[in-house]
Amino acid sequence: MKWKLLKTEPKYQGFFKVDLCHLSHQTYQGGEIEVRRELFVRGDAVGVLLYDPAKDKVVLIEQFRVGAINEDNPWMLEIVAGMVEPEESITDVAKRECKEEAGVDVHSFEAIHEFYSSPGGCSEKIYLLCALIDSEQAVGFHGLEHEGEDIKVIVVDYSEIHDLLVSGRVCAAIPLIALQWLQLNRERLRVESFVL
Repeated sequence: MKWKLLKTEPKYQGFFKVDLCHLSHQTYQGGEIEVRRELFVRGDAVGVLLYDPAKDKVVLIEQFRVGAINEDNPWMLEIVAGMVEPEESITDVAKRECKEEAGVDVHSFEAIHEFYSSPGGCSEKIYLLCALIDSEQAVGFHGLEHEGEDIKVIVVDYSEIHDLLVSGRVCAAIPLIALQWLQLNRERLRVESFVL
């Protein structure tokens, strides 16, 4: 199937960017259509699930999120995450964000998955990783003041994860995917870490 970007019109440039894209693409029935779509140009991001296999604990963070202001509580439980800056590798972002948001130094990661957050109108691709850590290092409040970040580190027992997911306390896509992956991979991670 073929497609073509005919024209892009910048519509907004602020903290984020919005373009109006004029496109044409082949149809499944052999024809061609032209469409106009607004594209939220977000850039790529990296999320890191911090797991302590020795103590069977998960490190989450909590922070205010403008996208959740219609909720009773716009402070959301999430995992460490951040945007990819120019010339930065996925691993560089992961290391930087682990230090900035949770106060931990991490040097190795396991890839979980990569996916688009909302491809119907957003360019953002998420790279999801897992890092095995000592959860005792993850304490306190973090974030960059000049970025308006105010982040609280929360360490939870793995046994609490199911209830956090079922209750809706964790309701953002990135931590949902990461924690469900942990449910599928926890035993392997613990065996590989020689803690069982």
